Amino acid sequence: MVTGTSTGTGSHAGKQRRGDTRQRIQDVALELFAEQGYEKTSLREIAERLEVTKAALYYHFKTKEDILTSIFEDLTRPIDELMEWGKEQPRTLETKRTILTRYSEILKDASLLFRFMQENQAAMRDLKTGETFKDRMLGLLDILREPGTPMTAQVRCFSALFTMHGGMFVLRDAEGDPEEKRKAILEVAIDLVTRAHEDA
Repeated sequence: MVTGTSTGTGSHAGKQRRGDTRQRIQDVALELFAEQGYEKTSLREIAERLEVTKAALYYHFKTKEDILTSIFEDLTRPIDELMEWGKEQPRTLETKRTILTRYSEILKDASLLFRFMQENQAAMRDLKTGETFKDRMLGLLDILREPGTPMTAQVRCFSALFTMHGGMFVLRDAEGDPEEKRKAILEVAIDLVTRAHEDA
């Protein structure tokens, strides 16, 4: 992502290239983390798959955790914006459906990240990134569920989020169009939250 403005074409192109390199590092690192595990992946392996020197990699990220943190920050930024929006809205069923729909869009390109989270749970527990992501999920849950509702309604709200996360992972290799699978997952999540809202 290019930030800021440039008065010269050469400078702008340089910023664009740096932005592309950062994204490529994130993509390749996440592929390796998901394939062979976070702990077993080295910065050297990331550089080799990128076909760049370690020095070029260090220019953008000093450690594996820096790379992973940046990936989560890119994902959680729109989640934070969604949460802020949700907190300002009336606690209607329409608001909750909109939150789930927008959250589904955010998750659309994050299936590899959720595969990593599923297969690297020990590493996630040890990393600060894992804790902050958990906090955001709890924040979304607080917007979806009504205070003082029956336990079954609270479980349905929790299950709606779990369906959206787990569904991406479980259905990844299932036959069918990815967009159709995403919409089916969203439909189930909305149905769960709708029933929970009606029980409130």
